This record gives sequence, C-alpha cells and structure tokens, in this order.
Amino acid sequence: MINYIFVACMTLMGSAASIFFKRATGSDGFFKMLSNINLYIGGFLYVAAAGLNIYVLKSLDYSVVLPLSSVTYIWTMLLSYMILKEKITKRKMLGVLCIVAGAVCVTV
Repeated sequence: MINYIFVACMTLMGSAASIFFKRATGSDGFFKMLSNINLYIGGFLYVAAAGLNIYVLKSLDYSVVLPLSSVTYIWTMLLSYMILKEKITKRKMLGVLCIVAGAVCVTV
C-alpha cells in the first residue's frame, strides 16, 4: 500500500516540477533563466521523483508503475488551473479521463 502512496507522491512531484520549469521560462533570456530559482526547484523535484520511481520499481512491476504514472496528467491539469490560471476545457478533461481509463485497464 505504501508503494502506491509513493507513486502518487512521485507523480505529484513530477507535475509540480513542470510548473516550476514553466515559471522559469518566464525569464528574459537563457542566462536570466539560469539564475531563476524556479529552474532549480523544478530540477530538484524531478530528481526526487526519479528517486521515488526507482524505489517503487524495486517493489512493483514496471507494467503497473508506468500506467499509474498517468496520474501525472491529473495533477498537471489541476496545478495548471490553480497556479497558472489555465482553463480546463471539456476536451482536456475527456482526454485525461481516457488516459486514466486506459491506465486502469492495463493495471487491473
């Protein structure tokens, strides 16, 4: 059970990392971006998520972990709505639901 909690944390950290990277791209120019703290927070979160992924793969089958990582799309949609103020359309919701339904079919 704890491994599934780790998978949820891994996917949330990966999605949050993308949000920080998106914020870092708001810098003017490449060298300004290199001094943006958001770039490093995003990088840290990606490395931490990768570490969790490695840990979880020791206990769960790859054919289970990879489809479950599609939960990242849910986190991404929610975080982009809450933090970046992006719109969630019906089409986006349908797309994410299809991806998650496919993941459920593979893992069950």
